[in-house]
Amino acid sequence: MPPAAVPRPPGARTFLSVLWALVPLGSVGALTPAVFLHAAIKMRSTLAWAAFVIYLVGTVTMFTTVSSNDALFSAGLILNTLGGTAHAFAVRRRVFPRPDPVAYGNDQAIQFAQHRRDLRQEARELAERDPGLAMELRIGRPDLPRRYDDGGLVDMNHAPGAVIAGLPGMTPELVEQILEARQAVGTFTSAVEVCVTANLPADLTSPLTEYTVYLP
Repeated sequence: MPPAAVPRPPGARTFLSVLWALVPLGSVGALTPAVFLHAAIKMRSTLAWAAFVIYLVGTVTMFTTVSSNDALFSAGLILNTLGGTAHAFAVRRRVFPRPDPVAYGNDQAIQFAQHRRDLRQEARELAERDPGLAMELRIGRPDLPRRYDDGGLVDMNHAPGAVIAGLPGMTPELVEQILEARQAVGTFTSAVEVCVTANLPADLTSPLTEYTVYLP
């Protein structure tokens, strides 16, 4: 299996969001624009971008009036420090949303399925390049003891009927047709040949191509 992405624990996420919301207070308003730039990027809303601009103006006002205009400096300081902190706490749940367990599970399922597909492709390429090694690794033979993970391939030339029966779309009648055709021709070379020789439904060609391998 591919390495699973470990979701951040809820407690760590909460701590991080609180720490983020305290940046305006801890920086005495100087870093408030950075906090809301991050919020605007995450939230992707016009109001969030407007807040970033307002706090940026507040910061500029603070630094340009620090020694010339006490009223403007105080206004910028209060806006960026107290207002920014309160605002950050108000939106922190939207900036740091809790992960959706269903979506996370679906993502993991997709990653796993893609990983199995990659394993099958690698095993098919190995079998084409070195059939002897593929047979030694028992690629396509889940009925035999082995250590190599081929992603769920089935060797249509050597696997028993019970294994072939596990392929998508298979019925006992179709398995019997495949076994009879295999006995008659000796070995198959492709999914198309299996379908034609064993008189299988045409819609089985695609799944057989995905899940089968053909060793001599």
